[in-house]
Amino acid sequence: MRRTIPVLLAVGVLATACSSGAATGGRLPVVTTTEILADLVRNVGGERVSVTSIVPSGGDPHSYEPTPRDATNVAKADVTFTNHLLLEEHALIKTIDANARPGTPNVSLAEAAETYGATVMPLVEDIGLDVAWLGLAVRGEGKARGATRTSDVRLAATKLEGPGTVAVYLTEALGQPDVYFDSADGLDAKDTTTLPPAAHTHLNWAFSAPGVYRLTLSAQLVTGQAASAPIGEGTFTFAVGVDPHTVADKPAIIGVGHTDLAVDLDTGGVYAYTDSGTGQQHPVPANDVVVDVPNRALETVPDDPRFAFLGKPGASIHQLPQAVLGKHVHGEIDPHLWQDVRNAKAYVQLIRDTLKQRDPRGAATYDENARTYSARLDELDTYLRQRIAGIPKDRRQLITTHDAFGYLAKAYDLTVAGFVVPNPASEPSAEQVRKLTETIRNLHVPAVFMEPNLAQRATVLTQVATDQHVKVCLLYGDAFDEHARDYLAMMRHNADELRTCLGGGA
Repeated sequence: MRRTIPVLLAVGVLATACSSGAATGGRLPVVTTTEILADLVRNVGGERVSVTSIVPSGGDPHSYEPTPRDATNVAKADVTFTNHLLLEEHALIKTIDANARPGTPNVSLAEAAETYGATVMPLVEDIGLDVAWLGLAVRGEGKARGATRTSDVRLAATKLEGPGTVAVYLTEALGQPDVYFDSADGLDAKDTTTLPPAAHTHLNWAFSAPGVYRLTLSAQLVTGQAASAPIGEGTFTFAVGVDPHTVADKPAIIGVGHTDLAVDLDTGGVYAYTDSGTGQQHPVPANDVVVDVPNRALETVPDDPRFAFLGKPGASIHQLPQAVLGKHVHGEIDPHLWQDVRNAKAYVQLIRDTLKQRDPRGAATYDENARTYSARLDELDTYLRQRIAGIPKDRRQLITTHDAFGYLAKAYDLTVAGFVVPNPASEPSAEQVRKLTETIRNLHVPAVFMEPNLAQRATVLTQVATDQHVKVCLLYGDAFDEHARDYLAMMRHNADELRTCLGGGA
């Protein structure tokens, strides 16, 4: 069963928070989720604001869990900025929305910045597995049902027919399994997990014996203190180690590509949202689907007591892999907008107008600061273009530890050739290492890139890079460190590192 993290409430602070400006020397107290957003706010607000970032230096906004102190800081803030688009951990968004004082701006920059000229792009995930990559998803906004960004959708496995057992689990970044559904002891109330609206998560799907399985999933909406409300239910068929064409009543066979078993908050539909290896996802009703789990998906249960729920060590199971190690809940839109400097400029304009709304007396200061900083961002954008333009086009290939550089690639004429995909629940296989090796060799890349705060994910990448005699370089994605303490420095470093490591001169 997936652990549900409670919302943190700053009890006792709300009654006195209206005078919070006094505690910051008369400056406007502002809370942001990340250091990058905090830096943008400081450049616009100047001496009129006091800014606190919830995620600390070097922290990962995708996984940071809030503390009671974070809840207190939010309750004292006159303005709160998040990035959202599911960049931040859902518990963090819940804590912010539960503690932000009524009437104070609580702005999701990535979602609101489009009106200021920001561009968003789909989060296209192409892992290149030779079996289906299967996750869970919630689609739609559910406004007619009363859903908000802090709502939960409860997904439950309620019925299984088949020759063996099914275990659906997530492998966390350090290898610890988090079991969502496990039919070994029957399906009951513990075989449940939750996702926020518009979210997707990666999972492992393990089957103990070959044959045809039918798994029923149901969904309920949980909003605030209200009782859960049913959304929909559907039954999916799996052909495990047998020819999927023998399931004659199922017209849609899913054997490769990215597929989510999804519930739609708007329609109540339950379906497979699949690209079937085409790169473009579309819905297929649950009753029309058969998921192919072929014999090439055979794995052995690790000799590790943490994975005893899969069976005895050394036993054979059929498993569709999680594909991306660690907790990786996200939406359909890539949330890393700031990797395109023009999007950061849109953030700055939205921050300016939000601060002016809350502090009209500072309007002239916010306008002047925003103009000055936007000019520096224009210079930064030109710098990135010039530096990257000096890299030979056949060398503009990015292989990284984290799929966070789509905007950088699109804005500055690079190609994301891949990111590290270790096999959850075990050491990376020889086949996966071979594929990464061939990608590096075939593209003749001179370097691969690691994010400083994600070094634990980079062991395979660095080993293959060493074997292939290519450099391992550093790119900043979500967080600062002691070497890059602000957005301008971070992006200038990225431009210089790309130019130096991919070629074109120092």
